[in-house]
Amino acid sequence: MNALADRVMTYVRNVEQAIEALRKGTNGNGDIGELIELAEAYLKDTLHYFKVGDYETALATISYAEGLLDALRILKLSDVNWRKPSELAKSASRKVFVAGTFDIIHPGHIGYLKYAWSLGRVVAVVSTDESVRRIKGREPIIPAKQRAEVLGALEYVTKARVGYGDDMFRVVEEEKPDVILLGPNQPFTEDEIRRALRSRGINVEVVRMPNMVNCQLCSTTSIVKRIIEMSKELASLNNH
Repeated sequence: MNALADRVMTYVRNVEQAIEALRKGTNGNGDIGELIELAEAYLKDTLHYFKVGDYETALATISYAEGLLDALRILKLSDVNWRKPSELAKSASRKVFVAGTFDIIHPGHIGYLKYAWSLGRVVAVVSTDESVRRIKGREPIIPAKQRAEVLGALEYVTKARVGYGDDMFRVVEEEKPDVILLGPNQPFTEDEIRRALRSRGINVEVVRMPNMVNCQLCSTTSIVKRIIEMSKELASLNNH
């Protein structure tokens, strides 16, 4: 990434934290809420332009968002505390690597990606169809290319791609991340990953997401099971 991209991402981080703080303190003020929504729209535009490499337009749209929020401070409608760029520089420039099957996107995936985004720019890698068959012992529901396309459309993902079936660390060598974030239930330890990477001359920070997102349908297995149950219920109704 170039200096302009880092600058844009620093503004993005500042606008994100400002919006989060303002959301907690609006107390139902409709006028303020509308301005925040507009700032959020410009923020989403920024992330889109950032993904496609149009950093000039991204800088313009994030500046609009920042200006709207700063207007609230100037008009004394709400407090906006901007953080110093130096405080945001680390997360603005870091590349965070996440990997998984990402077969049917659910809240567990969103929580994982959102946490990764809080650490830096997210590169999400989906397992190949062959890897899913070998590791999970089943056919993937969604083909790898389509899974990557869906991931790439999410606001927390800067880049999405398919990994390699024969070598899980080859994609790490290509992407050169600063951080590898493991999901809370991924079946290997941080030390295992560090040792494997060091053996290939790769020195990367490896951390794990501390908490799992819990919900009724927070796994592909539970979603598939629910679909099967509903199909049986529907078939039973049609037979009566």
